[in-house]
Formats: sequence, C-alpha cells, structure tokens
Amino acid sequence: MNLSKLLLGRRLANREHEDKKIGWKEAIPAMGLDGLGSSSYGPEAALTILIPLGALGLVYIGPVMGCIVTLLAILYFSYRQTLAAYPTSGGAYVVAKENLGEYPSLLAAAALMIDYVLNVAVGVSAGVGALVSAMPGLHPYILPLCLGVVLLVMLANLRGTGEAGWLFALPTYVFILCFLGAIGYGLVGIVWEGQPAPVIAPPPLGPVTQGATIWLLMHAFASGCTAMTGVEAVSNGMGSFRQPVMRNAYITLTVIVVILGLLLSGVAAIATTYKIGAMDQTKAGYQSVLSQLIAAVAGHGAFYYIAMASLLSVLCLSANTSFVGFPRLCQMVAADGYLPKAFAQPGRRLMFTVGIVFLSVFAGLLLIVFRGITDNLIPLFAIGAFLTFTVSQAGMTMHWRRQSKKYPAKLTMNAVGAISTGAALIIILVAKFVEGAWITLIAVPVTIVILKSIKGYYRSLQRELRKPGPIRVDDIEPPTVLVVTERWNRLSERAIKFALTISPDVVAVHFVRLGGPDRDESEKAIREEWQVEVEEPLAARGLTPPRLMLIPAPYRQLHEPLLRLIEKLDADSPERRVAVLIPETVKDRWWQNLLHMNRAGRLRAKLVRLGGPRLTVATVPWRLYREEQAAT
Repeated sequence: MNLSKLLLGRRLANREHEDKKIGWKEAIPAMGLDGLGSSSYGPEAALTILIPLGALGLVYIGPVMGCIVTLLAILYFSYRQTLAAYPTSGGAYVVAKENLGEYPSLLAAAALMIDYVLNVAVGVSAGVGALVSAMPGLHPYILPLCLGVVLLVMLANLRGTGEAGWLFALPTYVFILCFLGAIGYGLVGIVWEGQPAPVIAPPPLGPVTQGATIWLLMHAFASGCTAMTGVEAVSNGMGSFRQPVMRNAYITLTVIVVILGLLLSGVAAIATTYKIGAMDQTKAGYQSVLSQLIAAVAGHGAFYYIAMASLLSVLCLSANTSFVGFPRLCQMVAADGYLPKAFAQPGRRLMFTVGIVFLSVFAGLLLIVFRGITDNLIPLFAIGAFLTFTVSQAGMTMHWRRQSKKYPAKLTMNAVGAISTGAALIIILVAKFVEGAWITLIAVPVTIVILKSIKGYYRSLQRELRKPGPIRVDDIEPPTVLVVTERWNRLSERAIKFALTISPDVVAVHFVRLGGPDRDESEKAIREEWQVEVEEPLAARGLTPPRLMLIPAPYRQLHEPLLRLIEKLDADSPERRVAVLIPETVKDRWWQNLLHMNRAGRLRAKLVRLGGPRLTVATVPWRLYREEQAAT
C-alpha cells in the first residue's frame, strides 16, 4: 500500500459519488461545527471588549447576547426560505447570481471565500486556546499546534465529507451533551439558590477603567456577532445531502441554530451569575470563558477534562465547515469561469482537492502572520459572513418580489433579514475598522478584481478558439520535420523512423558545442556515422534519406539556434508548416530525474512558448527498461 492510498484512501469511481453524500446526523458535525464552536469565541470576544467595565460589563453581556440571538432567529427563518427556494444549492453566490446580477454574486463569492479562510484560522486558534487553558505548559507551542490541526483536518477532508463527518461526530455530540448539561445544571442551581457559590472561583475581574458607552456596546455586539458565522453553511452545502434533501437540510439547520441559541444564552447567564470574564490569551495562565464556566459549575474533575477535550476537538475541527463549503463554492465559481478550471475537477475521492488544499494553505499563512492568537484574528472575522448574509437576503427579497406578490410573508421575512444583517454589518465595519476590518474591506474588492481577470482570460481564450466553420483542406501539406538528435542511438532511430511516416522532408538537427580543431574532428565523425547508419540503408531501400544539419550552439542554449532555423524555413517555404520532434527518455523513478539534465523538457517548453503559430512540437518517448522488456 503506497502512502497516498494509506492517507487518502482508494481512488473512487464517478458512479460512487452518491455514496459519499450525507444525512442530517453526519451533517450536524460536518456543517455545524463552525456555528457550535463559535459559542466559545463569540461570547468571549464580546466579554473582551467589555473588560474596561470590570464587573459592570457582566450587566451588559446579557442584552448584547440577546440582540445576537434575536438576529440569529431572524436568519434561521430567512434561510429556511432560501433552502425551499433553492433546494440544490442555496448559497449566497447562486442566489445573488440569479436575482441580483454578476457583481453582487462576485461580491458574495469573494466575501464568503475570505470568511471561510478566516473561519479555519479562528476556529483552530480558539481550539488550541482551549487546549492551552487546560494544559498551560503548551502555551509556547500555540502556532505549531494550530498548523498541525489544519493539516489533520485537510487530510480528513481529502478522504471525503462522509468519513470526515463520522470522524467529527463523537466530539461534536459529546460537546453538545457536556456544555448543554453544564449550562442546564448551572441554571438549575441559579433558580434553586439564587446566587450559588462556584465550585472553583474564576479569576477576579479587573477594575473599572471607563464607563459604558453606546460605542463600547456596539463594539461588543460587533465582536459577539462572530458567533453567527456558521449559519449559512447548510445553504452552501445543499449538494452534500442525500435524499430526502430538504428534510435533511431542515433538520440540520434547525438543530444547529437551536443548540447555538441555547449555548449563547446559557453562557451569558452563567457568566453573569458566576462573575466570569475574558482574559488575555497572550499571557500565561490564560483561561477561556468556557473553561472558567465548567470549572465554576463542576470543578476540575473528570467532567472538566472531558468537556474541555470535546471543546478542543469541536473548535479545532470547526474548520471542517469551511472545508465542506469552500471547495463547493469554488467549484461553482470555477464552473462559471471566474476561477481556474482545476477548482471544478473532483480528485481521487470525488472531493474538490484543489479547493481543499488552497483553503489549508491560506489558513495556515493567516495563522503564521497572526501567530495563532484568536484575538488578533477576530477583528477580521464576521465581516465576510455578514456581507454574505446581506447579499443573500437581498437576493431572496428580489426573488420573492418577482413572484408577482404571491408570497408577501416570505418577501417580508427576507427583507427583514436583509435589513437586520445590513445594519449589523455597518455596526461591525464601524466598530472594527481600525482594529483590522479595513484589511477585509481591501481583500474583498481585490478578490473580485482577480475573479474578473480570470473570467476575462477565459473569454478571450474562447473568442480565439471559436468554431472555425467547415474544415479547410486547401492548406494541408506534409510539414518539414526537424528531428533533434544528440547522437546516433536507438532513441534517435525511433524518432527518425516516425518522422519519415509524417513527411518525406525530414531534417536531423545536431547541435555542435565544441570549438577549435576538436569541432572539425567531431563534425567529421558525426557525418561519417550518419552516412553509414542512416543515408546508405535508406537509399538502398529507395527512400529519401533525411538531411543532417550541424548547428553551432556556442552558448549551450539549444532553443535559440533552432528557432533561427525555423524562421529561415518559414521564410523559404511560407506555405509549409514545421514540426519538431524531440526524443526524450521517460523516467520511472524519482532518483532518475536527478541523473538527467532534462534538456528535452526545457527545449520543448521554450519552443512551445516562443515558437510561431505554424510550429508544432512533439515528443518521441523512450521508456527506460520497459522497452527492453517489450522487445524480449
């Protein structure tokens, strides 16, 4: 078994595509990890902004989370309508393309691509942050751990969404049980005792350094909105569901949103009662908000470590949501000509391999640039998601408007969604602009320019390769065939024999690199050998022998003298095309490439790039060892 088969599994046939689709039980881990994991860093991001208020900040975390949960409910009902209207693919790109036009669809695509990359970086960094909370000795290794998790998730997804979904199912459902159970237990204690004492008291809150202002609360709301970035995952991944598609999609979306809403509300309530605040992740002794929550409710027993292990897994693997959505989005964009065609080509496991690898590389680069620290990445986050929400809901509003006012309630719901997410987007942009949101605002239009440029290239290529009409036969004539030879051997013999089947006008080209008297002796020996081995045998059979041309190559560059010869042949016979045959040995082992200079490959690349439209370049291969085996 080779390494690729061990890591990625066997190559799948196209007919097995349906077997790789998933139901709602696998879809919750595969598509919901982003949303569920954001219940950790969303409230913590809001609490981080409220640190200057000290204990007073806990008074405001409830209303801030209440606004976010309300917006979450609006998005839930809006996206249910999107799923119903677009049961095969309800992503923002498709909705905007069909209802708003090219540029809004590219805006949605660019924003969503950037958001997917950021989601991987933020989710993984938050997961490693949870690990460091439980094991402080790992604090110096935050970045290597982040990159290792990205590599693990990439390999899991290269094997296929179904296998990745079941791989992530156990930690996901353990996380749900642990944290909903802990929050439920804590809330019962609050109702029963009013102000229960924590099992392990959280670190003391800092002093009050400023008063509450509208600007500060808007900033907290903007940071807390990172908890909603996974809501669109189901609509973007409709192509992943097996039949019945709509039932699986509705159940998946409902479960994700309900659990996320309960987690956000519960974290805010527990944090307020037990006086849990955010801490600086860059400093030793860091404890995440959920780590403090579990410790306050249940202590540092076995349950704590099980819960933190599931949190670590869910946060690190929340990147899987992006690995499901990003390659499919890129496939749709590439199918429309805005990305390289490789993004639309399924790989060995029927996954879009190029999209998965591209996402991994760019997320890894982000983690390196921002040193794997969640707080450094949060300011860039959520803008792409809310821009996507707004464009999608605006597109759905236009969709229902075109239905001759048959669905006023649906139109109203999506209009409310567009207005709400648009208002939230403005707040996020204003609140986070200086902290790093400006980077996303630059990245989105730059991405759109790149997408348009790729489309422009494909359009120009299509115009150039347009249908020529009925084939023309008046200019069909055998070409002048140039055979590049190094010495007379079996490979040269094969190339000459093949050239004679193409055209009677064959020229063998030999490059001479020696100077002085050695050159004269070398040329004489080459001509004598050519006469004996080639010209005389062919003449005896009544065939026209190929001409031998010795071309000086004083600077060891083979393409330049050959291109000059081709230009001369074109000038002498403009009605005839020129074909160049390049003999080449085929290497079966990697180490064989180290023992050859690859002159044939470099010459072919130069001729293809620099040659004129009348030049054809072909390779005559010699397969090492296999030729001898075939002969025997």
